[in-house]
Amino acid sequence: MPWVRDMDNLMVNKLKNLLGTTESIGIAIGRDPGIDEMAGALSLYLAITSEGKKVAIACPSDPLVEVSSLVGIDMVKKGFEADQGDLTVSFPYKEGEIEKISYTLEEGKLNILVKAGEQGLSFNENNIEYKRGAGAPKLIFVIGTPRLSDLGRVFNVDALKDSTIVNIDYKKDNQGFGEILLVNKNMSSVSEMVASLLYSLGIKIDMDIASNLMSGIIAGTDNFQSSRTSSTAFEMAAILMKNGAVRQVRETGRKPDVLVGEDAYSFFTPAKQPKKTEPKISSFIKSSSPISQNVNAANQPNGAASAKGLSEPTEDNPPDDWLAPKIYKGTTAI
Repeated sequence: MPWVRDMDNLMVNKLKNLLGTTESIGIAIGRDPGIDEMAGALSLYLAITSEGKKVAIACPSDPLVEVSSLVGIDMVKKGFEADQGDLTVSFPYKEGEIEKISYTLEEGKLNILVKAGEQGLSFNENNIEYKRGAGAPKLIFVIGTPRLSDLGRVFNVDALKDSTIVNIDYKKDNQGFGEILLVNKNMSSVSEMVASLLYSLGIKIDMDIASNLMSGIIAGTDNFQSSRTSSTAFEMAAILMKNGAVRQVRETGRKPDVLVGEDAYSFFTPAKQPKKTEPKISSFIKSSSPISQNVNAANQPNGAASAKGLSEPTEDNPPDDWLAPKIYKGTTAI
């Protein structure tokens, strides 16, 4: 694949090592992503999850209707705190009302004991709060997002300061953030880049992944009709179809040429040929010719023809021998 060949082998090996040694991985997409961006992110999520890794995918905004058919869309969260980070139990505290706090383990459960002081406890179970700290994935793939600010609350600078960020994008306004930069402005979709990356990393592309990526490439290239469509898009589409992807053509906004009514009937029905009629001989003869004068005289009222010394025929039809070849029978005297 062109983009795979252009990638630095050291970069590919570095990604392989990171994926092999990192247990906590995050995938982030900017707000209001389109089909291409969401398809690329979900495909990467499904692919890395299939490798046995713990992966979280996050987007700051609710998914749009147009991406609802993509496989794995229900796994997208608003942040990376889904099943990572510390659990904090909080309750009100006043000086002197708590003597000590201890815990016990019984039948696989941890019991936290809060022993009241002389004043007793001023709170009850309704005042207890449970908070899950935002987990910080050690490796984060940012998909199709030109700026980190587009990630909103998903990107917590303090929590993610020790994380390695991989920037995958093709947009011209990408700001070039991250430790690993996979930004190629000659590409035509994020999905073709993710497909090429998975191919180069040797990660299996199953039917669900292939279908997502195909939908993304089609959306990003306007059904392969965009003038920016790269050769990588066509090559990856062929590979994805071999892996079970079904091409679903999207509406492009252009109206097809559809014939309706009489136009459709005339398009599929041979046109009727005009009825052939025998032309009147007078229409092919110049009025200045002797024959024309004879014919015109023959069409005059009764008596007019005989006045000019003409006889039969009196109809418009020419004499029987008119169309026969004319042979000169006279003599020439010198």
